[in-house]
Amino acid sequence: MSLPIIGITANPIKRTNTVGEYISYQTRSDYVTRVIEAGGTPILLPPGTSAEQVIDILDGWLIPGGDDIDPAHYGEEKHPEAALESEDRFNLERDIYQLRDPNMPILGICYGCQFLNVMRGGSLYQHIPDQLGHDQHRGDTVQNYKIDADSQLGEIVGTDASGKSWHHQAIKTVGEGLRVVSQHEDGTIEAVEDESGMFVLGVQWHPERSQSEATPKLFKAFIDQAKKYRESKGK
Repeated sequence: MSLPIIGITANPIKRTNTVGEYISYQTRSDYVTRVIEAGGTPILLPPGTSAEQVIDILDGWLIPGGDDIDPAHYGEEKHPEAALESEDRFNLERDIYQLRDPNMPILGICYGCQFLNVMRGGSLYQHIPDQLGHDQHRGDTVQNYKIDADSQLGEIVGTDASGKSWHHQAIKTVGEGLRVVSQHEDGTIEAVEDESGMFVLGVQWHPERSQSEATPKLFKAFIDQAKKYRESKGK
C-alpha cells in the first residue's frame, strides 16, 4: 500500500547572511517527524505554490503553528501585541481550503486551529492576557485538557490529554459548523472539530512537540483517515 501524502504549509522566514537578506521556507521538524512516524509522507507547501496543481495529490493536510492571522480577515483592527503571519502563507492556505475535497482530512495545530475557525467565519481573541489577566498559555507550558467524551477527539485520545502550550491568541466566536470539544479551566477554547463528523480537527496546543500519550494517538488517527481518503480515490 502506498503511503498517504500529507501537505504541510511552510513559513517564509527572513534571514541575512554575508551576501544579504533572503527568504527561507521552513517548518519545524517535529511536524515532519510525527507524520513520518504515523505512516505518512510529508511534503512542504511554501507560499507561491499553486493550490490548483497540488490539491489532487494531497491525501491530508496538516496546518502547523505560526504567527497571527491578520484580523482584517475577521473584521477587526490589529491589536498592538499581534505579530502577523505572512499574507502569502495565508493566501495559499485559503486557496487550499477553498479547493479541497471536503472529505480530505485536516489537522490544524495552534495557528492551524485558529485558521480553520476564521475560514468558517469565526473570530479570535487577539491577545488573551487582556481577557484572562495572565499569559500562562505561552512558553511551552505543559497543560492538562478535558475533552468531551462524545467527540471525535475524545474517541481518539480519551477524555484527558496533556500538551505544550504556546499561544497568545485563541478562538472567540466559533466558526460555522465547528463544535468546541475541549476548553482549558480558564475558559480558553483548546480544540474544535467539524460537527458533521468529517476529520477536520483543530487543537490549540502543540501535540507535535509534546511527550504525551495523546500525541501518537492523534497523529495515527489523522494518518489513518488520510489512508482511507487515498484509497477512496483509487490510489
